[in-house]
Formats: sequence, structure tokens, C-alpha cells
Amino acid sequence: MANTLLMPKATAVWLVDNTALTFDQIAEFCKLHPLEVKAIADGDAAQGIKGMDPVSNGQLTREEIAIGEGNSNHKLRLSEPKVRVPETKRKGPRYTPVSKRQDRPNAILWLVRNHPELKDAQISRLVGTTKSTIEAIRERTHWNSPNLVPMDPVTLGLCSQIDLDLEVQKAARYAPAPEETGETLLPASQTEDLPLGEGGTYQSSSDDEELDADAVFAKLSSMKSSDSDNENEDDDNN
Repeated sequence: MANTLLMPKATAVWLVDNTALTFDQIAEFCKLHPLEVKAIADGDAAQGIKGMDPVSNGQLTREEIAIGEGNSNHKLRLSEPKVRVPETKRKGPRYTPVSKRQDRPNAILWLVRNHPELKDAQISRLVGTTKSTIEAIRERTHWNSPNLVPMDPVTLGLCSQIDLDLEVQKAARYAPAPEETGETLLPASQTEDLPLGEGGTYQSSSDDEELDADAVFAKLSSMKSSDSDNENEDDDNN
């Protein structure tokens, strides 16, 4: 919340009509030009504007006015107001200083690569750019694409870490849920009756039959003997 003077012109009208403050004091307090305050006093400006008492709304005290009337060099101080005025929210794309505009494409490339979930409007709010520039950098059709290097916009000073985190959280909130891939665990109803093997692990029915080593070697020996008999018969025939 900002401590801001309410209705500066109406306050200036009241101070001109009800105090002996100088035009410079009123102009500085109301954030006006001294010539504008003089025009108000002459009736050339602010015609039809009803003066507003800054004392009644708690923005100026009688003591402060008295000090200013006794000392023309005294600067009026704004008191804690009874009404809090919210800070004005920025509208439109963020303003980027001229000295940092050359780094903006690098920041856009970093955002496109590291946070693909961000929409063009969100990137525009963060670094102050246009949708066409974002599309050109994303599709590598930007005139300076070969020379672009991804750089963190927070490090470049184009946006704050808080703003970046807020935009990323907002994009993640509306992003579609990832599809489930791969095998999933069997439900307990299908595994509760399976037999346990050694070490407490489940084993299938095919594992219940243990292999007999002697039977395997006997089978291999019979296969070799049959092959040798076949070879001897072929030699006899020849």
C-alpha cells in the first residue's frame, strides 16, 4: 500500500483558500507546478473543483500547517493517512532499459528452453517483448539466432526471481497432467494369495518346479550319442 496524497488538485484548492502557505510549499506538497498553483489562486485553473481538507482525512495536521506558515522554507510532511491507497499495478509489457535490451533475446531463449510451459504472454510480461519476437526465437528464425546464448533473465536483471516463480507456478497450474507410462503395481487383491519364495519374494507357479541337474545332463548325453550314431550310419552307407 502506498502513502499517497488523495486528490492533489482539490487539496491545493483548499490550501490556497484556507492557509497562508506559499505557492512553492503547496506545489511541492501536492506534486504540482508552482505556476499551476498560482493559476488556481488566480482562478484561471481548477475552476469548479471543490477544495478538500487534508486535515479532516488525516493527511496533514494543523501543527504542520502552522509550521509551514511561519517558515516559508519548511516542507510539508504527509501524515499517516486514514485511507490507504493501493499501489498502481503495471499494465502492459514490462519496460526494459535501453542498456539491457540487447540481452533480451538471450533471456527469451533461456525461458523457451528451460520453461517450455510458459505462454507467450507470460514471457512478454517477464522480459517485455512481443509475441512475434518470441516465435522467431523459438523457431530459430530470429535474425541473430546463430549468436544467441541462453541467459537467465533474473541474472540479467530483466525480471525478479519472485516474478519468474509466480509465472512458472501459474503455468504449471494449468498444464495438462502427464500421461502414465510403463507398468504399474498389481493391486493387493491379486497379490495377497501368491506363495512366498526364499527371502520373502513372490514367485510364479513356473518357478515352483525346480530343475534337476542330473536329468538335464542325461538328456544332453543322449542327444550327443544319437548324433554320433547318425554320423556312423552315414559313413557306413558311403
